[in-house]
Amino acid sequence: MTNKLALFDCDGTMVDSQHNICASMDQAFEKHDLTPPDHHKVRRIVGLSLQEAVRQLLPEAEHDLVMSLTESYKHGFVALREAGGIHEPLYDGLVNLIDRLEDDGWMLGVATGKSDRGLNFVVEAHGLKDRFVTLQTADRHPSKPHPSMVELAISEAGAAMETTAMIGDTSFDMEMAVNAGTRAIGVDWGYHDTDELITAGAEIVAADMDHLYRILSQ
Repeated sequence: MTNKLALFDCDGTMVDSQHNICASMDQAFEKHDLTPPDHHKVRRIVGLSLQEAVRQLLPEAEHDLVMSLTESYKHGFVALREAGGIHEPLYDGLVNLIDRLEDDGWMLGVATGKSDRGLNFVVEAHGLKDRFVTLQTADRHPSKPHPSMVELAISEAGAAMETTAMIGDTSFDMEMAVNAGTRAIGVDWGYHDTDELITAGAEIVAADMDHLYRILSQ
């Protein structure tokens, strides 16, 4: 039995969710009579746990305000989903990549700053839930770049650090991989620049899904 594990980030790596995240952050700030942050700044914190993301957007805010904004974001995101306003398309070629990796004997997992509910919504909506042997979210772990998500994913999958690849679009993903002692592989279609990924520890940055497959096949 193989013990190779390909561990994917979700937002910015598997799905393009920036519209939903920016819209939900806008309404959370507006609810508290605050000027919403620039969307570029919001995209910069995608991948962190929600509380840590809000804290980085408002570094001078008191703890109670951070927690209130976090709850407002959650409620707004759920309301947007219930209204049918959530649009999180898969990046082109992802399903084919998953097929090819499974054919090659890879186990697959996800390590994301999303909540359990948010991640389940994505994988179920795209018919992917049964493709992953481990799903790690911010509900049960410290925020990236703490290695907890990767470490538990490896344990659940029966893999090993040296045969695990963390794949993501942000410096937080690369730092998490380095902290966990796994391969750190960046993708250039997400929310952080290639240079940032390399600086954060990425051994290489994939230009597309075919390139990512070739990297993992080496």
